[in-house]
Amino acid sequence: MLFRLLADATAAVHLAFVGYVVVGGFLAWRWPRTRWLHLLAFGWGFGTVLIGFDCPLTYLEDWARRRAGQQGLPPSGFIDHYLTGVIYPDSALTLVRALVAVTVLVSWAGFAWRLRDSRTPARR
Repeated sequence: MLFRLLADATAAVHLAFVGYVVVGGFLAWRWPRTRWLHLLAFGWGFGTVLIGFDCPLTYLEDWARRRAGQQGLPPSGFIDHYLTGVIYPDSALTLVRALVAVTVLVSWAGFAWRLRDSRTPARR
């Protein structure tokens, strides 16, 4: 029972992390100090997808599921198991990746715009 709870909690944290990678730049608009955390999360998230870094959360969930007597995650990992083919079709993977990249870029462009505006003296 404990290992199943650990696996489920890890999956929830992992999903929150993926969400933060996508929209964390918008949170930096409100809390500018979080921009560095988002930059790290973004780098790690895209590194796992594009370069193939091993994700410790995927490993932990897989290990806990196997210890709980459940089937582990597929070799393709967390995103393929929980998102691709479940939330969006396999055929939309390239589109989803592009939309995520655009979302992150828009969030960072907006952050830069807001930062620039806050440093510009008000005109009278």
